[in-house]
Amino acid sequence: MQAVEINTGANPQACVIWLHGLGADGHDFEPIVPELELEQPVRFVFPHAPVRPVTINQGMRMRAWYDILQFGPGPEDEAGVRASQKLVEAMIAAEKSRGIGKVVLAGFSQGGAIVLQTALRHRERLAGVLALSTYLPLHRTLEAERSPENREVPIFMAHGQYDEIIPLARAEQSRQFLERLDYRVQWHTYPMPHSVCPEEIADISAFLREIL
Repeated sequence: MQAVEINTGANPQACVIWLHGLGADGHDFEPIVPELELEQPVRFVFPHAPVRPVTINQGMRMRAWYDILQFGPGPEDEAGVRASQKLVEAMIAAEKSRGIGKVVLAGFSQGGAIVLQTALRHRERLAGVLALSTYLPLHRTLEAERSPENREVPIFMAHGQYDEIIPLARAEQSRQFLERLDYRVQWHTYPMPHSVCPEEIADISAFLREIL
């Protein structure tokens, strides 16, 4: 799996695997690392999604974690979602084999959906989850498939109030669904579109300091 890798210091004991959104690549969130101002050394891994045709974009080929069949809720590319879940699980295993103790999964938009899909089913305890401007995919299967190891995992969910790509209401439904299953969700909204803002980066930094 090709990825941009950044170590903020020597011998990091913690790693953040951060997934980009549709059509972007691993460089998309690279500039955020210095802005987080983390004291301890942390390893950041920004993987590039596979290139595939995307239905909502007239079948154009682009980096995508799964196909998006229509705008808004509806049929989902379950095979694509599960394939990307496997890719992320392989990345977690690779970091553990390097001797990394704590792994955080982070993702924006489509990347955030894969992070929620993976983290809540993963069979080893994760340090935390950052789900940014996203929603919970394949929610109907979660209760049956979720792992006991990550029932207590801290989840940071953030969304823009003016998000025109994934409306705020859709993210709120995902949050409520997670809370009904007793997940611990730290919920934040910001006056922004489908993007990231400085206040959000400060809140992400505080969350990472807390869990790492």
